[in-house]
This record gives sequence, C-alpha cells and structure tokens, in this order.
Amino acid sequence: MRIGELAARVGTTTRTLRYYESRGLLPARRDGNGHRTYDEGDVRLLEQIRTLQDFGFELEETRPFVECLRSGRPAGDSCPASVAVYRRKLAELDALIGELGAVRDQVGAQLARAERAMAELAADAGAPGGPEPRCELKGMSG
Repeated sequence: MRIGELAARVGTTTRTLRYYESRGLLPARRDGNGHRTYDEGDVRLLEQIRTLQDFGFELEETRPFVECLRSGRPAGDSCPASVAVYRRKLAELDALIGELGAVRDQVGAQLARAERAMAELAADAGAPGGPEPRCELKGMSG
C-alpha cells in the first residue's frame, strides 16, 4: 500500500508517517517508481506506536517495541529492551502518583482550613468586631 492508504488505515497523517520514517521507526521502502510502499507489518508497527503513545510513552520510548516487532516477534513487548522500557515507565508513573498524592494531601489540608475559617466567620458574623477574613494559603509552592 502507499503512504496515503497507510495513513488512512491507521488514522494518522502522511506527514506523521514521514516523520516516523525520518526517525527510523518506519521503514523507507520504495517501489520502481520511487513511491513509498508499506505492508501489514507496518500497520502493526504503527498500531504499537499509537497504543504506547496513548499510554503516555514518548516517541523515542517506542523504539524498542518497534525493533522487537521488526525482529519477527509477534508482540512488540516480548523483548528484553521493551520490558526495560515498561519498567522505567512504571517507575515514572509510580513517582508521579506519589507526587500527586502529596499535592492532594496539601489541597485537602487547605480545604479543611478554609472550611474551618468559614465556619468561624459565620459564627462570629453577628458579633461586632468579629475577625476579618484572611487567606491562609501559606506553605504552598507553585
């Protein structure tokens, strides 16, 4: 199949396919007329790349999976290099989850303080000279 057919089949653009070719992820085969040609194996490569990118993998992180498929493996993740990328990505995700948990705890604490302050203001609303509203956003970094 030609580049336009492949792009339509996998739901991308010819520009993206040319970019993948320039990065060495998609083979650059040509027919007698100089047109790029592709086969079902290329469809599988592109589906692997797209799936990984949907999961948050950078384009370069897909290379071991592509190389694994090119080596004749039925799945792009059945090679040691692919497994190593999975491990690194999992560790990265675990770290991000930890960071998000810490941010969530900080936001929860700020919410609890804000709710207490609102309750105090409501209780003191009828008392003359009650406390002035104040912002308690301290210790938050951006």
